[in-house]
Amino acid sequence: MALAEEDIAFIKSHLGEWLAEQSLGKPPPVYEIELRERMVRVEEELKHQRELMREGFERMDERFAQVDKRLDLMKADMDSRFEQVDKRFELMKTDMDKRFEQIDNRFEQVDKRFELMKADMDKRFDEMLKRHDTHFLWLIAFIATMAGLSITAIRFL
Repeated sequence: MALAEEDIAFIKSHLGEWLAEQSLGKPPPVYEIELRERMVRVEEELKHQRELMREGFERMDERFAQVDKRLDLMKADMDSRFEQVDKRFELMKTDMDKRFEQIDNRFEQVDKRFELMKADMDKRFDEMLKRHDTHFLWLIAFIATMAGLSITAIRFL
């Protein structure tokens, strides 16, 4: 069953009235009060959620402040430990410098001893050379004397 143009026009003109009669366009006062109460509860809950979020953020800020304090304490502790390590290195450096100076002194003493030994050896070698020269002269004199005696003995014979 198809609707005629007249029926459609009639429905359009009376639709607003019928809806108003059924109060679908305008809700009843009881429903409005219930909606308002719900809106108030939702607003209160949103307000409560906002307060909880603020508290959570404040707690997070407190925790961050605690972490910052801990990091500052750790930094100060690390700085003091590094200073102690630096002092130890300085002590080790000064101790090593002293030991190297002692070694240098020992080397100087050894050098002096070697110089003394060298001078003593040079004296001994000079004495040996003088002895050898003396022995060589005695040997030449002996040979010359023996040659002279041999020649003399051969002439007399």
